[in-house]
Amino acid sequence: MTLQQLLGIELPIIQAPLAGVQGSALAIAVSNAGGLGSLPCAMLGPDMMRQELAAIRAQTNRPFNVNFFCHVQPEPDAAGEAVWQAALAPYYAEYGIAPAGIQPGPGRLPFSAEVADVLAPFAPPVVSFHFGLPTAELLARVKAWGAKVVSSATTVEEGLWLQSQGVDAVIAQGLEAGGHRGIFLSDDLTTQMGTFALLPQLVRALNVPVIAAGGIADAKGVAAALSLGAVAAQVGTAYMLCPEATTSAIHRAALQDPSARHTALTRLFTGRPARGIANRVMRELGPMSTVAPQFPLATSAIAPLRAKAEALGLGDFSPLWSGQNVSGCKAIPAARLTRELAGLAVEPHP
Repeated sequence: MTLQQLLGIELPIIQAPLAGVQGSALAIAVSNAGGLGSLPCAMLGPDMMRQELAAIRAQTNRPFNVNFFCHVQPEPDAAGEAVWQAALAPYYAEYGIAPAGIQPGPGRLPFSAEVADVLAPFAPPVVSFHFGLPTAELLARVKAWGAKVVSSATTVEEGLWLQSQGVDAVIAQGLEAGGHRGIFLSDDLTTQMGTFALLPQLVRALNVPVIAAGGIADAKGVAAALSLGAVAAQVGTAYMLCPEATTSAIHRAALQDPSARHTALTRLFTGRPARGIANRVMRELGPMSTVAPQFPLATSAIAPLRAKAEALGLGDFSPLWSGQNVSGCKAIPAARLTRELAGLAVEPHP
């Protein structure tokens, strides 16, 4: 199956959904350039989701992707909260601010019937999921409006499971990728592989198309992924300096600093393993410390520290999400970057 048949896009470039550092503007720019722009929706309430989807529909007639999480929302745990508060207490004292408890709040919510109700009138052509898939009933609703369904696999076993559930394509998310690991069949991080180890194994094992993600930052990386059997490359970190991204000044500076070469998986900011640039709280508490509550309940207690530090120009308590390869980050328009990424993978138009 060609990429045009699968997703309706011209270039083998998918902009990874970048929750917290983008809105519709980035997705629109990438889609209009011939790639597949993506809108991260897990942190959007119904009204904002409608607003962003309306903006996309108004500004492009090209295919686009909307992305959601499929985690099980945990119940707040008083004992676990107390441990987390104790770990953060010295930082609250340092900044002279009152502790903040765990709030179930909107935060990051899993895909639900209510979300499907919001999406249906817009009928997005591609819907992607992280941490597995929603229920069969919800998946059927998404497919009923003609959407292609894509989800992330971090192991061959996850890829086979996704295929068995009827996905149209699988994203091979290598260990290099920034942001949250899509791992969902296991919590064992020793199962996680690099992109160019995982990709060919998934291509051999699956009958559905495979998309490569993780550490791909330039046209040579895209070409390498295609040569190993991927139908497209999903690129995230490279887009974070584009003017269409909403990446904060602190985060932009961190991506351009030599220290960005040191990233680590951490569960401190959300409660689930995610890759970001190493910073103070990761170094001092340990990036994979078990004191943080379950995803996504860790976020609310660390949020006041993040706000106070950022007001002082510091990213000490910020989730500075980044992949392991920041070499492709460029402060250029997203359309130009999309075309550059595709440069060695497609023939130029005559």
